[in-house]
Amino acid sequence: MKNFSFANRIQNIGKMKTQEFDLVIIGGGINGAGVARDASARGMKVALIETRDFASGTSSKSSKLIHGGIRYLENLEFKLVFEALNERTKLFEMAPHLVHPLRFMIPLYQESRVGMFKMGLGMWLYDALSLFQTPEMHERCSSKESLARMPALRETNLVGSYIYSDAYMDDDRLVIETLRSANENGAICANYIKASGAQFGSDGKISAVLCEDQVGGEKFAIKARHVISSVGPWTDEVGQNLLKDWKKILRPTKGVHLTLPKHRLPLSSAVVMGAEKEDRIVFGIPRHEMIIIGTTDTDYKEAPENVTTTPEDVKYLLDITHQYFPGAKVTAQDIIATYAGVRPLVNDGSSSEGKTSREHTIINDHRGVTFVAGGKYTTYRLMCQQTVEKALEFFSMEEKIKFARPDTTLPLNDYTGVENFQQAQSLVYSWSSELARSAEDLQQLVDRYGKEAEVICSKYSESYSYWQLEAAQAIDNTMCLHLRDFYARRVHLFLADRHHGVKYMDEIGKVFQEKMGWTDSRLNDEKKMLNEYMAHELEWKKHL
Repeated sequence: MKNFSFANRIQNIGKMKTQEFDLVIIGGGINGAGVARDASARGMKVALIETRDFASGTSSKSSKLIHGGIRYLENLEFKLVFEALNERTKLFEMAPHLVHPLRFMIPLYQESRVGMFKMGLGMWLYDALSLFQTPEMHERCSSKESLARMPALRETNLVGSYIYSDAYMDDDRLVIETLRSANENGAICANYIKASGAQFGSDGKISAVLCEDQVGGEKFAIKARHVISSVGPWTDEVGQNLLKDWKKILRPTKGVHLTLPKHRLPLSSAVVMGAEKEDRIVFGIPRHEMIIIGTTDTDYKEAPENVTTTPEDVKYLLDITHQYFPGAKVTAQDIIATYAGVRPLVNDGSSSEGKTSREHTIINDHRGVTFVAGGKYTTYRLMCQQTVEKALEFFSMEEKIKFARPDTTLPLNDYTGVENFQQAQSLVYSWSSELARSAEDLQQLVDRYGKEAEVICSKYSESYSYWQLEAAQAIDNTMCLHLRDFYARRVHLFLADRHHGVKYMDEIGKVFQEKMGWTDSRLNDEKKMLNEYMAHELEWKKHL
């Protein structure tokens, strides 16, 4: 695959200044990445800019699940669930190294809002809406069977449970891999480029997007035949920057997650914890590196970039965890890290944030802008396809034919995933004799990159430690510009390591300094910026 590095960013900015594009996409989260991949696969000339790092907004703050949304059945959103389950099947094939099947348990108690019979109907409907293409069909368990599966679960008043299939994924890395795929198709992408406004032609339509490089400070314009805004919770802000008469459409909500060491909450599968007197649910999600507990769902009216975890958020999630797993005695001291994000829900007039629809909205403005907002992570591919189709309404019939719909269900890269544990073990065994890497390092790389792990090991110095190898890969192939971005999004050091990977900072920083040409002073500034990021994310601990 083509490199997607810091050097490519500099080259891409040069192209943005001098070329005219069919589409200029504002926003480098999952929707922007998906639109760039779809449009570039059609043969359109595409530029994408992101104010901060790729996936630094909502797209790295999810529950990291690919799921149909069992809770949306209760809101009768059958179309949304059907679409999501259909897209889940496609994502298993598109990104097998990033999207993995996971079993979920829904424990039901005497005080639960939904009983065993009604939940059973929901389970059959869930499997049916997936056209029975689920990794495994659902199971009904008695209270005794439920406790045998999940011994840590509260026994008092337990009626039984249902177990069903969905999937977990790496949300930030799914964005990066989608961008790499778009890059392979010829899309010109750059992070840390802010869209500050627009130029209009004599026909009243946008002719260029005004930009500012957040690294070098240079201002320039990108000539655009059409603009797509895919900025999530910043939709209203960008709408007002581009179009002075923009009317707000969002009802943003805040979602907080916390992470725990795996040994502090022994989960045999993911668990769906329903706050018994509310319309929210909270997941407990076991991953190979950590346990994730979340999410909250509350209205949020401040600037999205200022979102942060509060002691109240932590208490809410710990209370629910204690309600389901009282014997675990999980406390705030057990929490490794937290992360908070803002969902760009479209205001549909619902009485509560929990009832607000997760359906997406696509709006065409006659001045040459298409806005996409709302939606679910799981349906991003379909949503992005529909967004490009909507934007093509501004193009001629000949161009619509020329830019016919591509097959975006193909794998994101040329390196297929590893299908099962046995195949992974076989690869690790065969490569261990050829590559100067420990079996543990190879196992981690195979788990994260599939068969690209061999390319990564062959490309970089044998003297690199595991985290130096990850750093080199991030700089050369994910356009990672800062230590903070590496720790927060390229790997799970901040979220999963008890000490947030601080002890690896020097060895990782050495690779960044060598590859990025940093001075000692710049490296120290980067370390300071990383420490400030960590302190900000964990500020709630001081006020608990």
